[in-house]
Order: sequence, then C-alpha cells, then structure tokens
Amino acid sequence: MSIENKIRIKLRAYNYNILNQSCQEIIQTANRTLAKAIGPIPMPTKRRIYCVLRSPHVDKDAREHFEIRTHIKIIEIHEPSSQTIDSLMKLNIHSSVDIEVKL
Repeated sequence: MSIENKIRIKLRAYNYNILNQSCQEIIQTANRTLAKAIGPIPMPTKRRIYCVLRSPHVDKDAREHFEIRTHIKIIEIHEPSSQTIDSLMKLNIHSSVDIEVKL
C-alpha cells in the first residue's frame, strides 16, 4: 500500500478573473519544479442573496436584492518536491484570493 504524496490547494474569490490568474501562477510554478499539477477544477459557485428594505419606515413591498458570488477552484499537486513547496510559499498571489492548503 503506497501513500501518495500530494498537496490540495483550494482557492476562493469573488472575482473570477483574479481567481483564474492565481490558478495559472500556481500551475506554472508547479510545472517549473517538475511536479504534476491537476486542475484547476471548478467547483459550484456559491450565491448569497441579501434582501434589504428600501425605505426604513413604510413600503414593506419595496425591497432590493443584493448578491455575492463566491467562485471556488481546486488544484492538486502530485509528488511535490521541497523546491516545489518553497516556490509555492514565496509565490505572490492577489490579496482578494483566499487560499486553503491541505497536505
């Protein structure tokens, strides 16, 4: 029974263009260090809808809806070397992208 060595990176962002740029940077870094990168795998977009009354006193029927979409992508890196991990840690990714790393 072999234990497979892999890193799973989960990226979340409100702007999908910035998310795609970050995914490309991670994949290019992994390929430069000869690690096998799988992805980016798109996950379902989460939609949060907020309903707000337009007037604070009257007109309960007058409402506005606001929506926040959270885009999620997963990248798996198989057989990472120590050089791969070091280069991923030094990578400068946009501040609006939330990164979750699992070994």
